[in-house]
Order: sequence, then C-alpha cells, then structure tokens
Amino acid sequence: MSHHWGYGKHNGPEHWYKDFPIANGERQSPVDINTSTAQHDPALQPLSICYDQAASRRILNNGHSFNVEFDDSQDHAVIKGGPLSDTYRLIQFHFHWGSSDGQGSEHTVNKKKYAAELHFVHWNTKYGEFGKAVHQPDGLAVLGIFLMIGPANQGLEKVLSALNSIKTKGKSAAFADFDPRSLLPGELDYWTYPGSLTTPPLLECVTWIVLKEPITVTSEQMSHFRRLNFNAEGDPEELMVDNWRPAQPLKDRKLRASFK
Repeated sequence: MSHHWGYGKHNGPEHWYKDFPIANGERQSPVDINTSTAQHDPALQPLSICYDQAASRRILNNGHSFNVEFDDSQDHAVIKGGPLSDTYRLIQFHFHWGSSDGQGSEHTVNKKKYAAELHFVHWNTKYGEFGKAVHQPDGLAVLGIFLMIGPANQGLEKVLSALNSIKTKGKSAAFADFDPRSLLPGELDYWTYPGSLTTPPLLECVTWIVLKEPITVTSEQMSHFRRLNFNAEGDPEELMVDNWRPAQPLKDRKLRASFK
C-alpha cells in the first residue's frame, strides 16, 4: 500500500506516525547534535570514502526531493572505516532544504539549523542488495553534510543545471560522469549515532555519520532547489521547500564524536 506522505499541513512529519508507527520508535532520525554531551570516542576509526570510480546514472524528482542515482552493482563508490565494520556502497544522494537560507537542515547542532543538508546513502554489501539491507539494523550508512551560505560551490553547478529538466514529480534525466567527491568538505571529522531513515518508511536501519565541517553554497545556488515542485506536471504548483523532518528524541542513544 502506498501512503501519501509529504511535508504539508495535512501530510507532514507530525502525521507520519498514523501510517508508520515506527515514527515514535527508539532510534529515529534526525537528532539535535548537542556538542556538550557528544562523547569523543578514541576507538572510532578515520572515515574512508572511496568515490573515485563512482558511476552516476540519472537524476530524479521523486516528489519529496531529488535523487542522483549511482550504479551500485559493484564496489564503484564505497565508504568504510569510521564507525562501520563492513563496506557500504553508494546508491544515491539527495538534499533537504528550507524555504529560506537558514532553515533547511534536518540535523541541528546545538539547535542551530543550516541552509540545507546533503545525504549520501550507502547500503551494507554483506546483505547483497539495498532492498534487503534496509531491513537490518546495520543495513545503511548515511553520510550527512551540512550546507552553509558562503562562497559558490563549484561541485554543485552540474547538479543545479540539471534541475530544470526534472522540475516536477516523476521526471528524470540521464546524469552521467558526476564526481561526488566534489561535494565533500576538506575535513572528515564526524559525529555518529544509530538512527533511521528521515522519510517514510522511517526504518531504523541507519548508522548516521554527520560531518562536522560544512560545505558552502550561495543564496543564488539555494534558490535553484526551491524552484523544484512537489507536484506532478499538470497538477497545482507546490514549490519544493521545507522538505525536512524535525529533530527526534535521542532517547537512550549515545552520540559519539571522532574528534575532541
């Protein structure tokens, strides 16, 4: 059964629990990263991001955000190390953003929001495929990167130039030869905790790795995101803005930091 969820008054995050009771679960995401309670864990390894063979395939408006999808049939683009015991393959990345520049990230740091948040989604190769991995507690690893207003992000330009062709829900376009390394910050210090998908079905299968260092983006670059539509072509226009879920209770989880 497909549920009509979204980010509006009648189908937004505060209603998701009706169709997805796990919304009130024990390890929901995002969370607020309280830097005074995040504990440095010296046992955490450096993160290893191997994206040099990444093979992007297409870009898609799914009615909630847009995904850049990758060939995940082999270990073309993987992450390992950090808090992870296994190798995880990149399947897609997407963004969450607000209706204004300071209001778009899902995770917050000491309650502060950033302009947007980028999620690189990876699945654990030991489960053989994405569809099986999402049903395991260690099935996915999502790399979260904050976007803050500052100098232009050259790595984002190719993505932004493709958005006109996927303005409405269900539209997709070929999107080859994109190097996801262009969207990584210089430093890979991170916070990590066990969590969930931040969109329905909200499965509690994610090891979150949220980078401390943001990347920058201009207000003009952010405005391209906000020209996308939640609606399908021909339906009343709903601008794609504020597609983020508010912070969820940390409950009994520990938030660990790879740095002091």
